[in-house]
Amino acid sequence: MRLLILGGTEFVGRAVVESALARGWEVTVFHRGRHEAPAGVTELLGDRTAPDGLAALAEGTWDVIVDTWSAAPSAVRDAARLLAGRAGRYVYVSSCSVYAWPRAVGYDETGPVVAGSPDAGDVPYAEAKRGGELAVLDAIGEARSLLVRAGLIIGPWENIGRLPWWLGRAARGGPMLAPGPRDTPLQYIDVRDLAEWMVEAAERGLSGPYNLVSEQGHTTMGELLELCARVTGSAAELRWTAAERVLAAGIEPWTELPIWVPRAELPELHNEVYGLSAAKALGAGLSCRGVGETVTDTWAWLRSIGGVAPRRGDRPGVGLDPAVEAKVLAG
Repeated sequence: MRLLILGGTEFVGRAVVESALARGWEVTVFHRGRHEAPAGVTELLGDRTAPDGLAALAEGTWDVIVDTWSAAPSAVRDAARLLAGRAGRYVYVSSCSVYAWPRAVGYDETGPVVAGSPDAGDVPYAEAKRGGELAVLDAIGEARSLLVRAGLIIGPWENIGRLPWWLGRAARGGPMLAPGPRDTPLQYIDVRDLAEWMVEAAERGLSGPYNLVSEQGHTTMGELLELCARVTGSAAELRWTAAERVLAAGIEPWTELPIWVPRAELPELHNEVYGLSAAKALGAGLSCRGVGETVTDTWAWLRSIGGVAPRRGDRPGVGLDPAVEAKVLAG
């Protein structure tokens, strides 16, 4: 199989490249040259946001194209139109954010979605992802389009900083704010499981939208943080603190305390992030590794690059100010 990936040097894109190479695929990576491409690929350089930025893609045919773009839908539109006649299947990495509010627990691919336009420029994230979906459908058609609506993605190469922040915090040791309840259920997808499923699904000719995430309650906040403390070998002392107290201190869930969304206090947000139905993807072969493997491997990757995770410039930083943490713990 011949794969063209638009991106391919960071996080999701890199995981897709590694998965495809492991299967013996021929991989072409189209990117801006800001990061080193994985070994074993053919590189094409260009900036899809610049005039004539797709010139390097003027020729060539591929069995599968994977597009991870998350900004202006018009960039997806332009690439999809250019490649429509030279692509067997177009896989667009979308997001569960495309579903409209409010969302009931167990929402699936049939749920209502936000409005979007394939011709839009800079728009909010949910609209951008929906516009990207529409751009692919308009250019490629439903039969050859695979829309991957991912939930929370963590694992090696993460450039958002959520799990890396918790690992770094645990590694520092000492009293550590652990936001409760301890049994808060989490639902996510390891980036490698996401990539493996996408590559296999494309090979099998699947099409349409799929929620890509583990089953609900795949792990808990307690298990995740205890694993972070254990794999880092630190002397971190988890101080479980009631959600009401954490919120009363003005601490923002999801951003200042990454991954954490208290179910009782913020039910709509918890349903959005951790209430998806993954039945369709699980029925189509999705397999999710255990949280222990994800945490262990992410820590090993962090150590291999000096302990500081890369950060995307288009996303806000995450993590809690140590002074704020100390104040809450002092109570």
